[in-house]
Amino acid sequence: MKDLSKKEVAKIIEDYFSKDKLDSLQTKKIKTLAMVHQIRLREYKKRFCKKCFEDLRLGKIRLSERYKTIVCGSCNYKNRFKLS
Repeated sequence: MKDLSKKEVAKIIEDYFSKDKLDSLQTKKIKTLAMVHQIRLREYKKRFCKKCFEDLRLGKIRLSERYKTIVCGSCNYKNRFKLS
């Protein structure tokens, strides 16, 4: 695999997360690629489970006063995101 620049990697990440369905194996590779090139995923982190990298659009959502909790549909892990 050729050496990619930071801009090329950012474009690859943006293209991947613009898709409707996410694949867990591919998501793990994209996250690793972002870590290697020191690119923050920011809002993209809310699209996949922190534990199994599955798409969180299939999970159950709960809202509290400070947190948004999404329970993963495949591993039942509770992903919590702070509300601003």
